Order: sequence, then C-alpha cells, then structure tokens
Amino acid sequence: MLKLILIGSLLVAVTVLVHSLGTAFWVRHLIRRFSAVDGAWRAGRIVSALVTTAVVILTLHIVEVTIWAFVYLRALPAGATWTFEQAVYFSLVTFTTLGYGEITLGPDLRLLSGIEALNGIVLVGWSTALLFALLERIWKASVKAGR
Repeated sequence: MLKLILIGSLLVAVTVLVHSLGTAFWVRHLIRRFSAVDGAWRAGRIVSALVTTAVVILTLHIVEVTIWAFVYLRALPAGATWTFEQAVYFSLVTFTTLGYGEITLGPDLRLLSGIEALNGIVLVGWSTALLFALLERIWKASVKAGR
C-alpha cells in the first residue's frame, strides 16, 4: 500500500508540474498576445482567447491522463492485456471521475485509481478557476472600457 501511495504521490507531483508549467506559460502568452499595453483586451480577440485557452487546458489534461496511462501499463501484473488505448480510456474516466467501470484495476492496484481521481478533481478545478479568472478579467476590462 505504501508503494502505491508513493507512486500516486509522484504522479500527482508530475501532473501538477505539467499543469503549473502549462498554465503559467499560457497566462503569459495571453497577456502578450491578447491584451493591450494598458491591460485592456483587444476588441475581436476575446473569443479567440477563450477558445484557445479551452483547447490548451484540454491538451494539458490529455497529457496528464496519458502520464497516468503509461504508469498503469507498467504497473499491471504479468498477463494483463490492456492496450495503450484501454489504459488511456481507463485513466480518462478515472481522472474525470466519470468511472464507467467496464475496465477496472485489480485489488492490488486499485488505490492508484482513487489517487488519480483526486488528482483529476484538483486539476479540473484549477482549470475551471483559470477560465473563470480569464472571463472575469475580460469582463472587468470590457466594463471599464465601456464596451
């Protein structure tokens, strides 16, 4: 059990690092590309900023899910016959806490899926907060500019 907690904790650290680097890069990019020197959002760029932000966030989540999937493939006991697609699918439904349940881990690895679900909740919440902060910033800048 301790080994799984350590593996899960390492995966959480790695995915949080991926999310941190990705979102920090993207926020800097948004400021440079979509806002004017005074901080106002350039007219006509708002929808583009929101759409590209959503795509970047989704891409980050896919990378994070894939990291978990690779670990599942490596951790499966000998004789387990998951394909890479099945591992990604299992990781995705676990990360999003959807959990259909038609693919499951054995009792010896189950703890990892719980840790991944917690990891997904945190990172999806982070992404939601980023989108909300972007919308709020755009809204305030638009109100200030009288648009």
